[in-house]
Amino acid sequence: MTVCRTRYSPTLRRARTLFSLLAAGAALCTVSVTVAAAPPAIALLDCVVLDDNAAYNDPSVTQSQQARATMASAQLRTLVDQRGLYKVADNRPAATLIDQFKSTQDLSACNGCELQVARRLGTQRVGVCWVQKISNLILNINLRIEDTASGQVVFQRSVDIRGNTDRSWQRGVDALVGLLASEPDTAH
Repeated sequence: MTVCRTRYSPTLRRARTLFSLLAAGAALCTVSVTVAAAPPAIALLDCVVLDDNAAYNDPSVTQSQQARATMASAQLRTLVDQRGLYKVADNRPAATLIDQFKSTQDLSACNGCELQVARRLGTQRVGVCWVQKISNLILNINLRIEDTASGQVVFQRSVDIRGNTDRSWQRGVDALVGLLASEPDTAH
């Protein structure tokens, strides 16, 4: 009985070797992308409205601004999570703690209470958002992100908006998230 052996040409052997190396490289890239793609967790506190003219506001103005702050908070959480910048935590497990702090102080300037909330939720970062209303024409939306362990500020930006409307607030939040996305080192 005769055994027939197939001999591959040197070109075919090189092609098979190259293909094997490419397949192994692709597998390694997939693994490294999967590991790097896991964003850190963040607790994003509700946006606070700081209105320089609050004492002169009609109650309906205060109510509409609070509704916009709630809308902006939800939009901020959604966009940050959808863009994979952070894994946004559910704040409900710390609701009692948050309510205690809100009853006595402004959460945008509470000297570390935000870090206590983040620790309670087990997140690596905490985000504090506030909207400063100078007038119905001039407002700015601010975001500060801190490292939970050290308290160090890793990101802080402000976006000026013109007009006190739902659409202007939405555009402001979009722009703020765009700034956050443009600084990839912020999440690490």
